[in-house]
Amino acid sequence: MRQTMSVLFRSAIIASIFSTGVTWAQEKQVTLQKTPHGGIQPQAVIDGKGVVHLLYFKGEPKAGDLFCCRREPGKSAFSEPLKVNSHPGSAVAIGTIRGGQIALGKNTRVHVAWNGSGASKSKPGKGSPMLYARLNAAGTTFEDERNLMTQTAVLDGGGTVAADQSGNVYVAWHALAAGTERGEDKRKVWVAHSTDEGKTFAAERPAFDKPTGACGCCGMKGFVDSKGNAYFIYRTAADGIHRDMFLLSSADKTNIFQGELLHRWEIGSCPMSSQSFAEGPDNLYTAWDTDGQVYFARIKPGSPQTEKPIAAPGDGKGRKHPALAVNKKGEIILVWTEGTSWQRGGGLAWQVYDKEGLPTKERGRLANGIAVWSLPTVVAEADGKFTILH
Repeated sequence: MRQTMSVLFRSAIIASIFSTGVTWAQEKQVTLQKTPHGGIQPQAVIDGKGVVHLLYFKGEPKAGDLFCCRREPGKSAFSEPLKVNSHPGSAVAIGTIRGGQIALGKNTRVHVAWNGSGASKSKPGKGSPMLYARLNAAGTTFEDERNLMTQTAVLDGGGTVAADQSGNVYVAWHALAAGTERGEDKRKVWVAHSTDEGKTFAAERPAFDKPTGACGCCGMKGFVDSKGNAYFIYRTAADGIHRDMFLLSSADKTNIFQGELLHRWEIGSCPMSSQSFAEGPDNLYTAWDTDGQVYFARIKPGSPQTEKPIAAPGDGKGRKHPALAVNKKGEIILVWTEGTSWQRGGGLAWQVYDKEGLPTKERGRLANGIAVWSLPTVVAEADGKFTILH
């Protein structure tokens, strides 16, 4: 089967660009699609009916807006977007990793969290707020944005959101306890937990009691698997140089997490990283970058432990912002950027792996595929093919 698929996808040379904004790789194994409406920083999730829900940023990088739209199964065009933020200009794109993140919860309700801009009216005194909004029950508009920071301060790197089908919603970010002396080694991951689909949230609590620190300008990512286990991945900052990837997990629907060091990296500056999760029919995976290379690993069920990391093929240099998806066959696609940096876009690349984690010949690269401040996202369609949005 793998040999047949490799023949079908012998080359990832782009064949054509349609007026819909869709670019097909040869034999349509992987689809590249531009973010609609001129947006950047796409974040996509797909529900059980095959509907793709897409979040993106548009406007001034330092004070813009978030929009959400949807694409029905078998279609290429997205719906007209709904504006997410209720205060104009309350979202940011600068730095790439502080933008909006999306999760689907009970009854496929959309939940969005993002780092607020200086234009936000929901500030916690000084500094940026951690903002959250959810789609209303009718699916027609987003409710007013809310700042979830009640006892934390000095928000920096990107926060995240995760949700399950039982009504639990988790919004997480790294920050200092209010009034604490500054320093990356004193930062913690905090989680605000809702048990009523985001209607109300308990005050944020530290997710982990050990002093790992948190890399100030790096993002983090959250995910809840099909069994209700919650996960968060972030970069530490112990002693200013131990900027390792760290994975948290919780199996009891609380804010009490176990933690495990995932990948070491000693560096004296912030690499401004982002991460990804994806769940397939049998396995859960996470992806991250270390020292110019991107990796992914299978997570051991119900724990913060992973199997041996798998690197993207070739020399790792300037690779960042990985995105993952797993199709119904258990095949995995790893997507990443190349050469992006502060105020500079770059290339888009991808590699497909079989269900055993072995790379196939299904790979490709699109030069200048990533706009300034943007990053890619990817979904596994109902037919088992992959769509990369960039």
